[in-house]
Amino acid sequence: MNVQADLKYTKDHEWIRLEGKQGTIGITDHAQEELGDIVYVELPAVGQQIQKSKSLGVVESVKAVSEILAPVNGKVVEVNSALNGKPEQINQDPYGKAWMVKMEVANPSDLDDLMNVEDYKKYVQEEKA
Repeated sequence: MNVQADLKYTKDHEWIRLEGKQGTIGITDHAQEELGDIVYVELPAVGQQIQKSKSLGVVESVKAVSEILAPVNGKVVEVNSALNGKPEQINQDPYGKAWMVKMEVANPSDLDDLMNVEDYKKYVQEEKA
């Protein structure tokens, strides 16, 4: 399982990288492994207000359909439209080219509720047990 130290993680296996007041969001390497081959992605519209823990999109794989839940409150400022034609990029590079949404984070303190890399690794190990 690949994880990155500069990210915060949710219990639903989303990640966020905060740069200033902008958060870049995607799903974790663990999530893409569990889903299998991803064949479709549905992302929100730019300008849409998203609430923490509410759906911000859908990922469909050969195994399942899974909602992507927002790790923070905010407004969508950019979506990764490259995923529309190549959703399999999520399997190949979940922390890089396959980011999903960039949001203007309403309250950066929302990230205080998320897990750091060590806590996330422990969480995934406990989930597998």
